[in-house]
Amino acid sequence: MNHLFDKVKNLPSTPGVYLMKDSRADVIYVGKSKNLKSRVQSYFYHSKAHSRKVEKLVKTLQDFDFIQTDTEFEAFMLECQLIKEMKPYFNKLMKNPLSYTYIVIKKDEEIHRVEVSHSISKSKKQLYFGPFTSKSTVEKALEGFKDCYKINCSSVTYSPCLNYAIGKCIGMCRGGTAIDQYHAIVEKLISLLDRTDMSLIEEMQEKMAAAAESFDFETAAKYRNTIKYLTTLINKERMIEFTEENHNLIMVEHISEDCCKIFLVKRNKILFSETYSTSDDTIFTNITSNIMKYFRTPCSTEKLTPEEIDEAQIIYRYLSSTNCSYRILSEKCLHSESLLENEISKLFS
Repeated sequence: MNHLFDKVKNLPSTPGVYLMKDSRADVIYVGKSKNLKSRVQSYFYHSKAHSRKVEKLVKTLQDFDFIQTDTEFEAFMLECQLIKEMKPYFNKLMKNPLSYTYIVIKKDEEIHRVEVSHSISKSKKQLYFGPFTSKSTVEKALEGFKDCYKINCSSVTYSPCLNYAIGKCIGMCRGGTAIDQYHAIVEKLISLLDRTDMSLIEEMQEKMAAAAESFDFETAAKYRNTIKYLTTLINKERMIEFTEENHNLIMVEHISEDCCKIFLVKRNKILFSETYSTSDDTIFTNITSNIMKYFRTPCSTEKLTPEEIDEAQIIYRYLSSTNCSYRILSEKCLHSESLLENEISKLFS
């Protein structure tokens, strides 16, 4: 273990990826950090704060390698790529196919069921939202939604279910107008998930406030938690929608006062990256020529797949952070050097 301490001392304090190895030199864990030295050091110190997973990892650890990157963004993307390629033991939960979850609205059934699924059917009468990476969040959101609107029906036939008897089901299991009422509620959920109507959240907020005013804090908490989980899903849907729009993205991340890195991104891929001096008079010309070249590459127009979602989340999260600046380049820009240079100049103004 002493040789590892010496190795850690010589690590650079720069962004990058580290690869933990066992006694057979197999990579058992891949991680990333904005500061390699600080992050890897944390495995060997402050052991009382370690989770069981980390404790087991440290006991198995015999060696490590590292790969430096210019930026934190590249470290995120490289970590994602290496985990997919190597499938390390301690990262395996991240790659569990069942961790990708969809919400499915089964409109091909007489009563439009709202369920959780791990795959997509070819039926055109089934609506799917996702994929989401947290099955737990999806389940809690749907469970809370069904509970709040009393549509937690446990019957598959037209006979009153147990939940109806205890006031947790509006009675669609009995047929009649309750089915229409139920379908109207489901349509509100659909409008929320496809982000065309947010009134469901507003409605739940009003009900939460009313419950709190009546000192029914348990019900208020139920609404609060359900709103939180639904909002998380809506944000994930926005990420998916944004990615599927296949924007031509130019990102700039500053490495130092006089140096930056340019990324050309489309969908969930980095098409091009290069480091530039901000004092270079030819920077706009060089970037423009690469934009003209790389953004003419054909891109998928299909729905975002589970295999694409990890990189898509990294890119979307990074665009939403303060770590970079970016511009969305229109198709018109791609055919005009003057328009392109104008858009690029805004990134440095």
